[in-house]
Amino acid sequence: MAMNQPIRDWRGKRVWIVGASTGIGAALAESLAEQGAHLALSARRAERLRVFAARFPGSIAIPLDVAEHATLLPAVLQLLDLWGGIDVVVFNAGTYTPMHAWDLTVEGARTTIEINLMGVINGVAAIAPQLLQQGEGAIVIVGSVAGYRGLPKALAYGASKAGVINFAESLYMDLAPRGVSVFLVNPGFVETPLTAQNKFRMPALITAAEAADAILRGIARGRFEIHFPRRFTLLLKFVRLLPEWLYLRAVRRATGA
Repeated sequence: MAMNQPIRDWRGKRVWIVGASTGIGAALAESLAEQGAHLALSARRAERLRVFAARFPGSIAIPLDVAEHATLLPAVLQLLDLWGGIDVVVFNAGTYTPMHAWDLTVEGARTTIEINLMGVINGVAAIAPQLLQQGEGAIVIVGSVAGYRGLPKALAYGASKAGVINFAESLYMDLAPRGVSVFLVNPGFVETPLTAQNKFRMPALITAAEAADAILRGIARGRFEIHFPRRFTLLLKFVRLLPEWLYLRAVRRATGA
């Protein structure tokens, strides 16, 4: 099977970041702008997005909601009209609400899954035909280590990210042999407005800028899964291999759940 194509030089690359106005998406925009990429930036809150995009001369602001699939294809067509092609798409839009079983509502769970999982699917459905026609390009999907196995307070969020991981793996198997790279990003704890909701100590917490650097290093190596910080994520990879009874006991002890 073909491997991902590494990207080491971002000068002139046409990059569309969906979920760009805060957190990891904003940090990626900062770094890629410094490295000479052409940027298109998307997020739900139009005014906030325009203010953010104004920091990068020549960038394009395209407000949209990834949960509304009808907004994705017009955005792709707009970029093709302006750029003539798209080199890299980053799907970073996401939401997180800490949720125990006694907090569960259908509406809250549906919102999480519509944005985190269906938002990625909506975006890929809109962009994949163009990248396949080009015979090149890359899709970067931001998941989470919360999708590895069940965790406390991640009732809907973890399920949505597990779906993202599975979707990205299948996508890679389909697209990489056809010249379209697929990168799956599974961060640990990153300082963002979403993780600011957590009331517990977050181990191995890193900044959004550090996360962006790790993502770009992983893309430069052509890795399918880019996970960080590795001192934390490698431990989680080991723990998820434990038998169910031992895993559940270990997580309860570690988290006090």
